[in-house]
Amino acid sequence: MRYIIIGAGAIGGTVGGRLAGSGHDVVLVARGAHHEAVRESGLRVRTPEGTTTHRLPVVRDPSELGELRPDDVLFLAVKTQDATAALDAWSGRPVAGGGTAGEVLPLVCAQNGVESERIALRRFRRVYGMCVWLPATHVEPGAVSAAGAPYTGILHLGRYPRGTDDTARLVSAGLEKSKLLAPVVADVMRWKYGKLLSNLANAIEAVTGPLSGEEAAALYRRARAEGEAVLAAAGIEAVGEQEQQETRGDRVRLEPLDGEPRGGGSSWQSLTRGTGTIEADYLNGEIALLGRLHGVPTPVNDTLQAVAKEFARERRAAGSMPVTELLGLVARAEERAAVPGLS
Repeated sequence: MRYIIIGAGAIGGTVGGRLAGSGHDVVLVARGAHHEAVRESGLRVRTPEGTTTHRLPVVRDPSELGELRPDDVLFLAVKTQDATAALDAWSGRPVAGGGTAGEVLPLVCAQNGVESERIALRRFRRVYGMCVWLPATHVEPGAVSAAGAPYTGILHLGRYPRGTDDTARLVSAGLEKSKLLAPVVADVMRWKYGKLLSNLANAIEAVTGPLSGEEAAALYRRARAEGEAVLAAAGIEAVGEQEQQETRGDRVRLEPLDGEPRGGGSSWQSLTRGTGTIEADYLNGEIALLGRLHGVPTPVNDTLQAVAKEFARERRAAGSMPVTELLGLVARAEERAAVPGLS
């Protein structure tokens, strides 16, 4: 198998680096300064074991690879807001022996949220969901860091919308050879919905900083309670916190890298890099969408979605809003939601 990592950022870069380190054939897809840095100096992957530089093929778009191979596995690791453009670019690429990537190649959606699989299935016949629990950071071109040990992360994997197959098991075996646990499960979206509930904290962390105080933690609990109510109304099952913790156990412990604490999560990293976009539409926004579909008010998640998008659009500094200010915005949204016709 050759792994093509579409989006070699925190998750994609770490997965690609780990796969390459265990002898797998890997191609990275990156943009801008990150592409130039990897092309010139290789991809630096920092883990608790040390720093390794991988000299890997890196491209900006699929045309640079020419005809794809029938043993290629595509890993989609861009943020969901960038998924459509990436999928359109890759799905029509010819594959040696006949067919296009969308017709014959497996595509693994290694992303937060639950929307990319639906977007992908419009273009690819063989779609796999992946629930990513991998504490990784990408804020510097050419470098990623992952603080998990003894395993770098846990990546539940299965066919979308459900089921398993030999391809999933082969990919799992390759990942597990690379210090990435990859349980193959028939209900991968149940795991992804469980992760979605955890990711409702991303916007809070992105705009106010680490959730170290009780006020921020309490706000997350309120956002999660809305999420749980919405999923219940929609009849969607999600893995609970206890099951996630039992599965993770001590297999992935966070260890400081060179004595430095890890930065924030994926949304915080987007603001820190000043990308101009953020994945809030597919995290808090997913809860808002389901709430509107099923008649459940979601003022907390509505507010977090809107504020996070404003921060990204205006390229405001990550962590620069006091928690009290965010709480005030949420309170006003809750007041409006309580008045018929104003929500």
